[in-house]
Amino acid sequence: MKSFIAFWNILKKDIKNYYLKPPNISWGIIFPLSWSLMQLIRSPGKNILELLPGLMAMSILFGTTSMLAVTITFERSGRSFERLMLAPISLNVMLLAKIAGTIIFGMFNAFVPIVFASFFIDLKGVNFGIILPAVFMIALSSALMGLLIAVSAKQVFEAQTFSNFFRFPMLFLCGLFIPISDLPVFLRPISYCLPLTYGADILKGAITGVNTISPILSFCMLLFFSVALFLISRHNINRKWVL
Repeated sequence: MKSFIAFWNILKKDIKNYYLKPPNISWGIIFPLSWSLMQLIRSPGKNILELLPGLMAMSILFGTTSMLAVTITFERSGRSFERLMLAPISLNVMLLAKIAGTIIFGMFNAFVPIVFASFFIDLKGVNFGIILPAVFMIALSSALMGLLIAVSAKQVFEAQTFSNFFRFPMLFLCGLFIPISDLPVFLRPISYCLPLTYGADILKGAITGVNTISPILSFCMLLFFSVALFLISRHNINRKWVL
């Protein structure tokens, strides 16, 4: 019960202080919409369903990594993150509470393109039973990537630089813009080392019905990346701060 109360209060504080601020709410809506409009204008004849997986994956990736990297780095610079670590709660509970708000924010971003697309096409054929867990797992792995960046950077601008260093190559290597089979042979192994590759493939299968990777394998890989990123982040925290 104490762990749940601590989890809830940290989550509530983050949502109130960061995620419910008007700039973040508007950015969470405008960013996915701008990507959607850009893609539709660039390829007006392209099937909207083919664009949705990429738009959703990009919205989650940028929303989660940006928010968590900035919020934790900001709290570290103000020493509030260190004070929170002194609280009599488990480190795991504290970290999970910090990423919970980011996951919610990322999932919200993911469904903005779907709402936008529903005004133009019929989405009855979309498998939302697969999309919901896929969006959650993409948001979880992306949030943990943002956590790893946040505990590795000292300043907000460093966190943003590190985020872009990982995000932009990932967008072009995960099969969203260019099929992995069309990439140079030496780049393909890198693609399969990226969590977004598996998340994007699940979304493609749920929306367009075309998978290149087994959905079960993709979910397992997303879980593997999430656990690995969490353990690495915790190791970095233990190494930098004596608990």
